[in-house]
Amino acid sequence: MKEIETLIVERQEAVAEIVLNRPDQRNALNGAMCDALRKVAVTLRDDESVRCVIVRANGPVFCAGADLKERKGMTIDDVRARRLKAFAAYDALEQIGKPCIALVEGAAVGSGGEIAMACDFIVATENASFRTPEALWGTVGATQRLPRAVGKRLAKDMAFTGRSLSASEALAVGLVSRIVDSSDALATARQMARDIAAAPPLAMRLTRQCVDRGVESDPAGALAIEILAIDTLLQNADWKQSIASFGSTATVGQNNGGSHD
Repeated sequence: MKEIETLIVERQEAVAEIVLNRPDQRNALNGAMCDALRKVAVTLRDDESVRCVIVRANGPVFCAGADLKERKGMTIDDVRARRLKAFAAYDALEQIGKPCIALVEGAAVGSGGEIAMACDFIVATENASFRTPEALWGTVGATQRLPRAVGKRLAKDMAFTGRSLSASEALAVGLVSRIVDSSDALATARQMARDIAAAPPLAMRLTRQCVDRGVESDPAGALAIEILAIDTLLQNADWKQSIASFGSTATVGQNNGGSHD
């Protein structure tokens, strides 16, 4: 376990965990946490032994949003620089290069939602909630990832009114991929991460890239991206090993002996 001022980084074999660690401040995002998130994400991106990442938080709140207290006395330039630090942190998580799971327990407000949405998917507990009240606070935020996740109209509803989405509502609109019981949420997320980490890393990385790039492309362009990924895999020894092991008892049990293409 490595503890930074605002984060804890834990490692269990091929799975790394980034833990937001300002529970006394409801894990509000300040400049130091922005810098730490960016640096840790870059470090994990460059570590080939890490195959999956979990982002979670200490305390009952995932993240209460930006730490507005630190902005008192800041100049306009200071505030702008601080906002850019946050964007750099979100982008570093998004570009981490390996599957990244957000485990959201409690409220994810403003920047908290951005951190969660920068991950590949969100696992939530029943008490999770999502809110983007920036416009009501006289600023702008969460205008890019949120509409892509929930659609333009719901994103505007949340931004204009400060509406909070419950875990079940977030699941219904696709912001959350699944809801897990709070009593074993961390154990569930860790098992998911171990399963992901056990998969062939190149296939997992290319699948991630195909999905991310494909949704931003037209159907023909998306298909070309997938074909290129398949060609890349066919040149890799991992593919032959996977096919060779496909007929094993364990593999047949998982896949019912079927073929997908």
